[in-house]
Amino acid sequence: MRSKEMYELVDAIAPFSLSRAYCEAFEAYDNSGLLVDCGRDVKKALFSLDLSAAAVKRAKELGAELIVTHHPAIYAPLKSLTPEGAGANILAAAREGISVLSAHLNLDMAAGGIDESLMHGLGGEQALALYERLEGGAYGRVFEVEKTPLAAYAARVKETFCTERLVAYGDRPVKRVASFCGAGMDEKSVSFALQAGADTFVSSDPKHHLVAMAVENGMNVLLLTHYAAENYGFKRFFERVKEKTDIECAFFEDARLL
Repeated sequence: MRSKEMYELVDAIAPFSLSRAYCEAFEAYDNSGLLVDCGRDVKKALFSLDLSAAAVKRAKELGAELIVTHHPAIYAPLKSLTPEGAGANILAAAREGISVLSAHLNLDMAAGGIDESLMHGLGGEQALALYERLEGGAYGRVFEVEKTPLAAYAARVKETFCTERLVAYGDRPVKRVASFCGAGMDEKSVSFALQAGADTFVSSDPKHHLVAMAVENGMNVLLLTHYAAENYGFKRFFERVKEKTDIECAFFEDARLL
């Protein structure tokens, strides 16, 4: 397999056109795609949420020729590549002949992607979406769950997402949940959740005034680590890709960030 063939396989599951459509519609920025192509045949691929030094090291140990990430391995423009600079992990991968493919907003929004997987992990099935009908993708969901005391619901979320790092605000029973993968808490998403009657808001990495806004309006807030919230869906994406290819695929998980 060539790196381009893996790109095509990922594109079939999470079309890169979703990223382009989102960026065009909302004047956003992304950098998904085949970001490093060393031109080698790919016999082994490592899947890692981030292109971390540890992921590159693991890929080298496995003899992998490709790393597939969720977060773009190159996001902000790089003006130089040095072992100590912002592009250190890109340089390390390239030195080993390891190509890098990143699927970001397209995988967030795709059917069965990271945002939908977050909803399923939180106990939801059918949802009202904040952003939808963009090339068939969706992002940000409000859905019903079985009515549960907040403490018990939070404990179940920690178990499902394999994390002890969960911050909870509020005391209402949980029945109608709003979830947004990544750093998805902003004024628009909080307003959407309130208008849709959500009693609980789940996301990561918010600014304080947004938490205060939700709490003052009577919503619980549950904050997962960004890594735990997205690694859950990325692992399911990995399983889907693994089923569709004959090359050896491995998954890397950084427990430090769960």
